[in-house]
Amino acid sequence: MIAILKPAVQTTVQDLGRPGLRHLGVGRAGAMDLLSLTIGNYLVGNTGGAAGLELCIPPARIRLDADCAIALTGADCSARLDGAPMHIGRRVVAAAGQILDLSAAQSGIRAYLCVAGGIDVPEVLGSRSTDLQAGIGGLEGRLLRRGDVLAISPPTSTHRAPKQTSKPPASVLLPQMASLIRVLPGPEYDGFAAEARDLLFKASWTLTSQSNRMGYRLEGPTLARQDTDELSSHAVFPGLIQVPASGAPIVLMSDAQATGGYPRIGCVIAADQWRLAQVAAGMSIRFEHCTRTAALSALHQQQVYLQRLQRSLREH
Repeated sequence: MIAILKPAVQTTVQDLGRPGLRHLGVGRAGAMDLLSLTIGNYLVGNTGGAAGLELCIPPARIRLDADCAIALTGADCSARLDGAPMHIGRRVVAAAGQILDLSAAQSGIRAYLCVAGGIDVPEVLGSRSTDLQAGIGGLEGRLLRRGDVLAISPPTSTHRAPKQTSKPPASVLLPQMASLIRVLPGPEYDGFAAEARDLLFKASWTLTSQSNRMGYRLEGPTLARQDTDELSSHAVFPGLIQVPASGAPIVLMSDAQATGGYPRIGCVIAADQWRLAQVAAGMSIRFEHCTRTAALSALHQQQVYLQRLQRSLREH
């Protein structure tokens, strides 16, 4: 069991989400930083899709009520386990009763706590992810609160306290966060004025405090359309950059709705969406033009990295 003694500003149960249901009006939800969650699960011997905790904007305090292997990934929160430093990107065997403290993040805003076996909450439409917009999944479809207790599924592999050995604990060098985000032109890209298309990639964009798991609102120059025809409702998904009448872009995130009507000037490539998920309000980002070939290559490289990482950790 895991007891929440002090939640982060936003603490939820998340896995890889509910893909493939948008035609039914069901959003994906899932971890905002899918890469960090997957790495954390591999570190503790889970499949990449096991449910973990997404802790947005720590500090936070959690009690571990059973012996278990744990790992932290994502934001660097200067974590301590019973007062001793706990490094991110490393598997740690914790004893029942130990307390994990996360401080305010030094980089990034979302930390992921993965536990061998995964967080055990009921599946809803094939996923344990919390969808805050729909109020489903996770623990009663809501944010975790002080006093909540979560069960842990039996681990698929045994993680006992290591015997005397010179072999170091399983650890990985986590991918580097960055403020340069690669973007593909969207379906309505050519419908924007030439100046707006240039500004998308030349301007600096600041993430506003009105951002959440559904969408990131950006502040910067106004992006004006030259094609003023009204659009019919269309399918939308995480990564799409919409531009409402105000001219201020919105990047759809994990809890994005299934349909929308704003023009789509671009789309953050899948391989960079995890980086965007770690940007805090008030920080600035820049977009870099990307081709479809380059986007597919970046995603393939990321998948190869994860496959090699999983294989290496299994052999550790």
